[in-house]
Amino acid sequence: MRHNKKLNHLSRTASHRESMMANMACSLIKHKRITTTLPKAKALKKYVEPLITKAKNDTTNSRRVVFSYLKDKHAVSELFGEVINKVGDRPGGYTRIIKLGTRQDDAAPICFIELVDFDENMAKTVKKATRTRRSKKAAPKAEAPAEAAAVAETPAE
Repeated sequence: MRHNKKLNHLSRTASHRESMMANMACSLIKHKRITTTLPKAKALKKYVEPLITKAKNDTTNSRRVVFSYLKDKHAVSELFGEVINKVGDRPGGYTRIIKLGTRQDDAAPICFIELVDFDENMAKTVKKATRTRRSKKAAPKAEAPAEAAAVAETPAE
């Protein structure tokens, strides 16, 4: 049976994969956005989201559990401080993956992975959804008087 064998091995040994995920998670927590390949980003999302959920409960035990995964005390303190203050009220979905295209030399799919509430550009471009319904026949009639007024205002040569 192949129960619980859904893990992407990423062509690495278990120890290499574990240390790579820990390093990428620390980089994501420190820099809030990293660029990597799509399979690594998907694996990192599965790795880091349970850690952020664990960090919502700020106890000594949860800090020790998160530290056993990350192995970097500065990343742990930033996760329990700044990151949880921003994403603590979310029920899940703390990361976002944005595809960028392919890498030039080996055509590997490249993407951003970022923490959701830390992107200032996405937060500033919030628009209100305003819809107006017009018939297609009404639009030319509305423009016609404006053009006639513009023609009437210009002096004749």
